[in-house]
Amino acid sequence: MKHIHLTLAAISIGLFTFRFILSMMDSPKLQQKWLKITPHVVDTFLLCVGIGMWMQLSLSPLEQMWFAEKLIGVLAYIFTGVYTLKFARNNTMKVFGYLGAMGWVMLIARAGLTKQAYFL
Repeated sequence: MKHIHLTLAAISIGLFTFRFILSMMDSPKLQQKWLKITPHVVDTFLLCVGIGMWMQLSLSPLEQMWFAEKLIGVLAYIFTGVYTLKFARNNTMKVFGYLGAMGWVMLIARAGLTKQAYFL
């Protein structure tokens, strides 16, 4: 299950980066149906596998601070990703949003790999 989770995470980040690049170029390809649907499908599967691992490992964010930090990072990544692709008004703000989202991805990956909280 871990390998599926990591693969889906990589695909999700790749699709986000691709959509970011297209939005920076103001490309009409962003309107393609597959590019509007696929990221949501991948993210839904990623979330389901993540919840499955959560249940399988019996993790509690109140007991494992690294896991709480990872969950907070996921929420922050979603927020910054939506901001970057939907609400950023110019390319400068899109770049800041993208860099912020990638920062959250690094925090999430670090927490998952080391099983140690950095901020909490």
